[in-house]
Amino acid sequence: MAQAQIKNRDMDGLSIPLERDAFMRNLIRELSGLLEDMVGLEEAAGFISVVGQHMGARLNNDYRQALKVSNLNRGQIAQVLVDLKQRIKGDFYIIEEDDTRIVLGNRVCPFADKVKDRPSLCMMTSNIFGVIAAENHGYGKVSLEQTIAQGDAECRVVVYLESSDEAQAAEGREYYKTEG
Repeated sequence: MAQAQIKNRDMDGLSIPLERDAFMRNLIRELSGLLEDMVGLEEAAGFISVVGQHMGARLNNDYRQALKVSNLNRGQIAQVLVDLKQRIKGDFYIIEEDDTRIVLGNRVCPFADKVKDRPSLCMMTSNIFGVIAAENHGYGKVSLEQTIAQGDAECRVVVYLESSDEAQAAEGREYYKTEG
C-alpha cells in the first residue's frame, strides 16, 4: 500500500494526455480499426451495427420515458436525434424536415478525430437513428450522404420516415419497427 501511495505521488504533474473520454475514443478507434483490418469494412460495420441497434433501443426507451410518451412524433424524433448527439459532444443540427424525412448536418463527430478513416463507426449513428425512427414511425432508412470519417468536412445524414421512391433510390440501411 505504501508503494502505491509513493508511486501516485511520483506521477503527479506528469504531462500525459490521458483522461477517460479520450481513452474511450481511442479504445473504440482501435477496436473498429482491428475489426476493419481483420474481417473487412463491411463485416466490421455489421458488428458495430448490432451494438448501435442495442444502443438505439435503449436510447429510444430513455427518451420516451423522459418525455412521458409511448411514441415519439416526427418533430420529437428530429429533436431527439439532435439532442442525443449534442449530449455526447456531437454538433448535429436539422437542415430540413418534413413528413417524409429529416435531413441533419453535423460539424463535429462525437468520436472527434478518432473517426477519421473509420467509416464503420458511422454505423453507430445509422443504427441509433434508424432504430429510433422505425420504432416510433414504423419505418426508417438512414442515408449517410457525407461523413467526417470518409474525409468530408461535415456529415450529412438523411433519415427517411417512409418507404418512398426517393428513399428507395437513396443508398442506406432500412429499419423496421420490431414487434412487441
